[in-house]
Amino acid sequence: MFSKWSCNKDKCINISLWKTAVFLTAGILLAGCGGGSDSSSSSAPVQAALLVNAGADIQADEQTTVTVSAQTEDTEQTLVYSWSAAPQLIITQEDNTVGDATVTLPVLKEQTTYTLTVEVTAEDGARGTDSLVITGMPDNNLPNAVIDVSPAADDNGQYAAGVSLTLDGSASTDADAEDQQNPISAWQWEQTEGVDVTGGSELDKPQLNIVTPISSSQQNLTFTLTVTDDEDATHTATINLIVKADSDTAPTISAGYNQGVFSGEPIVLEGTADSTVPSAFPLTYAWESSGLDGLSIDNPEALSTFVIAPEVDSETSATIILNVTDANGNVASDTINIKVRAMAPAKLNDTGVTAQATTDVVVQTQQNEYAGQDGQRGGDIIAKAGMLEKAGQGTAGFDFTKVNGNGDEQDDDATAWSCVRDNTTGLVWEVKTTSGGLHDTQNTYGWYQEENNGGVNGTLNPATASCSLTNCNTNAFISAANSEGLCGFYDWRLPTHQELMSLLHFGKDGEPMVDDQYFPNTGNMTEAPLWYWTSRPGADGVINNAAQNSVAIDFASGVDNFLKKDRAVRVRLVRAGRN
Repeated sequence: MFSKWSCNKDKCINISLWKTAVFLTAGILLAGCGGGSDSSSSSAPVQAALLVNAGADIQADEQTTVTVSAQTEDTEQTLVYSWSAAPQLIITQEDNTVGDATVTLPVLKEQTTYTLTVEVTAEDGARGTDSLVITGMPDNNLPNAVIDVSPAADDNGQYAAGVSLTLDGSASTDADAEDQQNPISAWQWEQTEGVDVTGGSELDKPQLNIVTPISSSQQNLTFTLTVTDDEDATHTATINLIVKADSDTAPTISAGYNQGVFSGEPIVLEGTADSTVPSAFPLTYAWESSGLDGLSIDNPEALSTFVIAPEVDSETSATIILNVTDANGNVASDTINIKVRAMAPAKLNDTGVTAQATTDVVVQTQQNEYAGQDGQRGGDIIAKAGMLEKAGQGTAGFDFTKVNGNGDEQDDDATAWSCVRDNTTGLVWEVKTTSGGLHDTQNTYGWYQEENNGGVNGTLNPATASCSLTNCNTNAFISAANSEGLCGFYDWRLPTHQELMSLLHFGKDGEPMVDDQYFPNTGNMTEAPLWYWTSRPGADGVINNAAQNSVAIDFASGVDNFLKKDRAVRVRLVRAGRN
């Protein structure tokens, strides 16, 4: 009598059993007798087979772990136990010198039997085998059908007439699915109540797309979804949709996007509104605001309009509301949040651009469909709204003050001045003349610097340059201006690339790109390009690690480029500036 434990996922039981043992003859005695001295006799012992008991047959549920334990009558020798299964199972044997092993049953779609065989080998070579049968029982959990609807119902749990809805069953689950990424093997939709909206739809997919009916009365639609798992078990879910009458279906609207602007910049009011029912038209619109005084909407009854942000001392929040009313008297509202900030003192000039563009035209009016343009943001548009504080004057967002030859400020309407102070950047600029002297607009110079020159000083007196000096180069011109004490200053220099670029007025068209009320005589467009040197040596045109070129800016087009240092180019000197 042998005893063993057998376990399934619910319990362990002790099984006591007798197994019928077949004993083989332990040995065969062979004897022979002879009558002479040359007669001989011998015997060869034959090993007995081991008596092995694999245990009783077992019944267990799928995905449970079963313990098996083989027994033998031989307790004197070291034994080796080897388990196998047909069909194959994963067998775990922590110590093959004892008969214990565990097997885990897989997911089963039907009852399945497995034969487990144990072979035992003794030190003396004796062997024995025995088998038991494990009957695996399928234990299938039902799948769970889930129906989600998008877009969601309104606060009253109802849906508008004439809208597209997606009934989605892809969130359905099966707890014991072999592949949890794909737990459902089949979907089947059915409409069981209401006006048929499934015509032409595929009913065996995870999603069902429908359009709610348009009717003069409320409609109820009921749908079922039946899902099947990979073991052919099924589950059904039901959903009921309440669809409004056409006269109760409000418009669908959007007030646009939240915005942050500076005082004087336009707030874009670009709403959208529509209805899914024909009887709702025409729609009427009304914009209103709260939380900020001074918001005056340009055309509050237009779906697309704008409002200039009022002047504030600190960041201020406001709400703008779009109300849409349909022909049935239904009202829908949506809001956007606005933050208006005080314009901080600028450290760099804006571009001068106040025009806006569509795909094919350039205009001076607000273009909501093409929001975010240069002409809708920054100092230029704030100046256009009359809300940019300036120390001097100037077109667009530029702020200049005229300075005479002694360095004194001049009135804006002064007719004679020698320099201009840029009140934004703090730079003081030379003004060109037509007097034929040191500052004449027609003077040109080769680029020459003995330091920070990229490895090449330049040319002292280029053949093509023309000026009032002996050597027409930038260094000689700077020295002459400082010796003169232009406008009472003695620290004149070539402008950097960024400094010279800050004078460009990109809002100019067909004329030099600079405010000519302060910078006359920049050049004639018939002479274009109107190159002016910067202090920057060029990375282009390097020979033996030495820069042969320097950067210049064209005041006819606004582009910059690398020019050879011996090129005859205009110069506008600068000094000072903000840190």
